[in-house]
Amino acid sequence: MPRPILAYIDQNALEHNLHVARRTTSARIMAVIKANGYGHGLLRVAEGLAGADGFALLDIQDAIRLREAGYRQTILLLEGFFETADLELLAEYELTSVIHSQWQIALLDAYPRRCALDVWLKVNSGMHRLGFAPAQVASAMESLRRHFAVREITLMSHFANADESRGVSGQADLYNDIAAAYRVPRSMANSAALLRFPATHGDWVRPGIMLYGASPFAEITAQSAGLKPVMTLTSRIIATQQLHAGDEIGYGGLFRADRDMRVGIVACGYADGYPRHAPNGTPMRVDGQKAQLLGRVSMDMLYVDLTSLPQTGVGSQVTLWGEGMPVEEVAHAAGTISYELMCALAARVPVRV
Repeated sequence: MPRPILAYIDQNALEHNLHVARRTTSARIMAVIKANGYGHGLLRVAEGLAGADGFALLDIQDAIRLREAGYRQTILLLEGFFETADLELLAEYELTSVIHSQWQIALLDAYPRRCALDVWLKVNSGMHRLGFAPAQVASAMESLRRHFAVREITLMSHFANADESRGVSGQADLYNDIAAAYRVPRSMANSAALLRFPATHGDWVRPGIMLYGASPFAEITAQSAGLKPVMTLTSRIIATQQLHAGDEIGYGGLFRADRDMRVGIVACGYADGYPRHAPNGTPMRVDGQKAQLLGRVSMDMLYVDLTSLPQTGVGSQVTLWGEGMPVEEVAHAAGTISYELMCALAARVPVRV
């Protein structure tokens, strides 16, 4: 028999979450499917999100895979192109590129084709990651408007605090002041801004995490936002151990029993994408009942407390995250974010749709 760990990808949930986004805005939806569809699988995600107006990702080869699979939507490269040779592929496959730096405009100058490329000019409105500083935008916009290779320009930026109490006002005000000078499409809103700040929606919104059924907010659950989990990671208990008071378990003996206990060994570890740093008490479900992690996560296995679940044992199903076990809860307990957990799903984990 194969090892029992399995990741189930619910494409109906993808479609549902896209509909939630649709109900929230009149803007066109650029579904963010970078990082192999946030760990869910690029083409699997594209199929579930086929109703989106566009797809955003990083790698040009992934963009070409989408085109060759028949997707005709706008496909946006979020970090743009990196060398002159990329420009031929952009034109051949009708891909759209972010322009975030002057060196990219310089590369465009060496491209001979006329009116072949749609571009998104990125403004650094306060994230200080990619984008032209406010004082540089006018010059960059003028260069692109005059450029013989550029067809349509969209003005974009990215929020740093849309999911937090600080909100978006400072960045949004700066961006809107800049955008007021140009009659071009606009795009700023990520998942958090899409759900919380309708004034930021513009012409294109760029939802990511919400499409995968996780909340972008620490204080709002995905369920309360009407979202459904797309990835459910499950495994089974493959052994049990009886502990006595004073017994330690796992590498480093990070957990010591203070009473007689029963623990289960689950076929899942950090080589499968489960966080090694997850502490004692990280939640999971065993046969649908609440349980918690004990000890240090190993490469291939982890411990779960079965003391209060006498009916469970070898063969019991364990839900690490997903349906019935929100990924945000696991991420919070592990001191990380749901994005990281989903993106870290290992290639060795079988996936079923």
